[in-house]
Parts: sequence; C-alpha cells; structure tokens
Amino acid sequence: MRAITRTLIGVTTAVGIAAGSLAAAGTAFAAPAQDTRAVASAEAVAPLEENNLGLDAEQAKNWQCWVRDRGYNPGEIDGRLGTQSWKAAQQMLNDKGHNAGNVDGDVGPNTISALQRYLNTFGYGLAVDGVDSEPFREAFRDFNNTGC
Repeated sequence: MRAITRTLIGVTTAVGIAAGSLAAAGTAFAAPAQDTRAVASAEAVAPLEENNLGLDAEQAKNWQCWVRDRGYNPGEIDGRLGTQSWKAAQQMLNDKGHNAGNVDGDVGPNTISALQRYLNTFGYGLAVDGVDSEPFREAFRDFNNTGC
C-alpha cells in the first residue's frame, strides 16, 4: 500500500510540475497584446503651459501690454501668460535690475522675487521672498487693473 501511495504522489507531483511548466511556457512564448491606442506626439497633446499668477484674462492682457509697451515681446496679447510672455517679463525684470534669473519662461521663486521687487518700486511694500502668496497675487492683480 505504501508503494502505491508513493507512486501516486510521485505521478501527481510530476503532472503538477509538467502542467505548471507548460502554463509558464505558454505565457513566456505568447505574443504580447497589440496596443491599438492612437499615438500622438508629445507636442500635439501637451497642454499650453500658462501661469497667470491669479490674474484673470483681462488683467493678464494688461500685463502683456505693460511688458510689450516697455519694449519686450510677450507674444500675442491673449490673456494667457505662457512661456513667451514670461520670457519677455523675465528679460524686462532682469534689464531693470530685479534679478529674475534665467530667461526660461518658468515662473519660479526668482521670477516671483523679481516681480515682488518690481511691484515694490510702485509702492506695494511686499516681502521679497519668492513665495506665490495671496498678498503677492493681490498686489499683482491690483497692478494690472488698468487697461492696455
């Protein structure tokens, strides 16, 4: 009886191993599923990056006009402060000695500090800390409440 039990266990084990090997082999050699989703270039689907720093479209247009009227090219006056608008603003701020840092269109702490310094020349009294805070945004909105 013991010999039969041992034989059955051996056969069951062998069958289990063989089945597992076949299952694994089947998945190892199976062709990957075809991805039928449409592919688009990153440029075609990338959203237009803009950062209006709390300005509504009209105020953003006023900022674009302000920058343009000082001799810099913010691109289309459309109320959307994208890379080109910010590059023009950064160049203006750098030229005026407010140290916006790299002219890269990225609105980071250096650009915000430069804007804080610039707004302070008009009497806003902001802390120059590079923080996109509500007092900063309020001053920036106020500054841009006059039309083009």
